[in-house]
Amino acid sequence: MQVYATITVIGRDQSGVVARITSFLFVQKANIEGLEEKVTRGQFGMTIQASWAANQCGVSAIRTGLAELARTLDMEIKIRFLEPSRRQRFALLVTRETHCFEAIMAACRTGQLKADPVVVIGNHPDLEPLARKHKLPFVHVPWSNRVKAEHRALQLLEKQAIDFVVLARFMKILSPTFVWRYKNKIINIHPSLLPSFPGPSAYRQAYEHGVKIVGVTSHFVSMHLDEGPIIAQASFEVRSSMPLNEIIVAGQKLEARVLVKAIKLYLTKRLDVYWGTVKKI
Repeated sequence: MQVYATITVIGRDQSGVVARITSFLFVQKANIEGLEEKVTRGQFGMTIQASWAANQCGVSAIRTGLAELARTLDMEIKIRFLEPSRRQRFALLVTRETHCFEAIMAACRTGQLKADPVVVIGNHPDLEPLARKHKLPFVHVPWSNRVKAEHRALQLLEKQAIDFVVLARFMKILSPTFVWRYKNKIINIHPSLLPSFPGPSAYRQAYEHGVKIVGVTSHFVSMHLDEGPIIAQASFEVRSSMPLNEIIVAGQKLEARVLVKAIKLYLTKRLDVYWGTVKKI
C-alpha cells in the first residue's frame, strides 16, 4: 500500500529551495512523482506530488522536518496527505449567478457527483439564502482587498480540509499565490470557447462580433486569466435572429452542464496536466 501527499511551497524566490526540499524528501524515503515550480514577479511557487511505501512513511517526522525547512527558508510549506478511500471535499466560490451552483447541487443530490460540497464562499452575500437552502455554510468574504480576502478564503479552505475548489461563476481573479496552493485543483467555467473571448463579457463580445457558434469552456485555473488547461468544452449554433438575452440563457444552461461534466472528469482521477494540456490517463 502506498501513501500519497501533495506539498506546496510559497515564498520569496531564493536559490537552493528545490534542492533543500527534495533532499529532505529523499532522506524520508519519498518517491517524487511530480514536481512543478515557477517564479512570478519574484514569488516562488512549487508543487510536489510524493508517495511512500506505507511502512516507510513517518508522518510526524515529515511534518516536523518540513516545518523546520519552512522556518529556515522563511517560506510557507504545507503538506496534505491524501486518503484515496475518502470522498473528496470541495468548496464553491460564488458571486451572484445561481445557475452553476444549482446544477452542482442537483448533481450531488442525484449521485452524479460523488463528492461532498462543504462550504460556499461568496464575495457578495446574495447567494447565502440559496446555500442555506442546500444546508451548506455560507461565508461572505468581501473582495475589496484581494490580499486580505484570499488570506481569509485560504484559512477557510484549510480549516475545512478542502481537496478541490469549484468557481461557480465566481467573478474575481485569483492571485498566483492562491492558485499555487491548489495547483490543478481549482475548476472554473468560462462563457467562451477559450481563448477566443476572455474576461467577464464573453457573450456580448461574441454577439458583437457576429459569432455563429458560441461555446463554453471548463478549465483548471492557472496564473494567466482564462488560459488554464482545458477540461471540457461544448457549443451551440447562433441563429441570425437570436437576441443577446436568448444567447445568454442558452449559454448559462450549457455552462452548468459543462461545469458538472468537468467535475465528474476530475473525480475519475483520470486527468493529468502535461505541458499545459489536460489528458485522460
